[in-house]
Amino acid sequence: MAVLKERVDRLEEALMRLVYVQQKTEIEIQSLKEEMKAFKEEMRMFKDEMLAFKDEMKAFKDEMKAFKDEMKAFKDEMLAFKDEMRAFKDEMRVFKDEMLAFKDEMRVFKDEMKAFKDEMLDFKEWSKRNIENLNRQWGNLANKLGTLVEDIFAPSIDMALEKYFGRRPSIVDVKKLVRKDGKSLELDILALCPEERRAFVVEVKADPDRVDYIDLFLKKLEEIPVFLPELAAYTMVGIYAALNIREETVRLLTRKGLYAMVVRGDIVEIINFNQVAERKNFGK
Repeated sequence: MAVLKERVDRLEEALMRLVYVQQKTEIEIQSLKEEMKAFKEEMRMFKDEMLAFKDEMKAFKDEMKAFKDEMKAFKDEMLAFKDEMRAFKDEMRVFKDEMLAFKDEMRVFKDEMKAFKDEMLDFKEWSKRNIENLNRQWGNLANKLGTLVEDIFAPSIDMALEKYFGRRPSIVDVKKLVRKDGKSLELDILALCPEERRAFVVEVKADPDRVDYIDLFLKKLEEIPVFLPELAAYTMVGIYAALNIREETVRLLTRKGLYAMVVRGDIVEIINFNQVAERKNFGK
């Protein structure tokens, strides 16, 4: 009996150990199951992350491919630009050479023009001297023939008065002779503008630099209303004319309010118009 009891006790103890081991195993299996579930969940999340990362990498790869294509296109454009710049540089070099050659040509042309200008100035001075000489000879000849007024100044008086005074006279008398009470008054040229009551009296002299001629002309201007009463209300404009007049004579005429008319080339000019006009305006 004692042996049987011992065996039963051992069997019970073995069963208890078996139950303990079984329970412990079940607990461990349950824990492992939960760990595997958590691990599975982590793996699932990791898989999703990897898929998202894969998609990002694919998008990045596509962006890099597009960037690579853009860089290739940019590289091609830069190469083309480089070729264009090289061609432009060559063109500019050719242009620079052409401009240097043109500059040299212009320097030569400038020297030629300067020489030509000097020649023309010399020719102008020579022509002026010869024209003045011819005018003097012509004036002497015309004076000897008594035709200085008719040949030179009378044909040009209309144009000259219109140029300087802005009026073309409606009446022009040449070599006008007026007698009254046994006295006479001779006017070389009398040009009238009745609408503004102005009379232009031109005294022509072959030898204009004699001071007494100027004084006689001033006296003649004062006598006109006596011989021609119809001009008493007119403003008298005295013009002292000659082929050439010395500067000191021109200054004297200016001081006395008389215009100086001379021949320049083939035209007549009033050489002190502005000075006399200013004096007359100042006198007003």
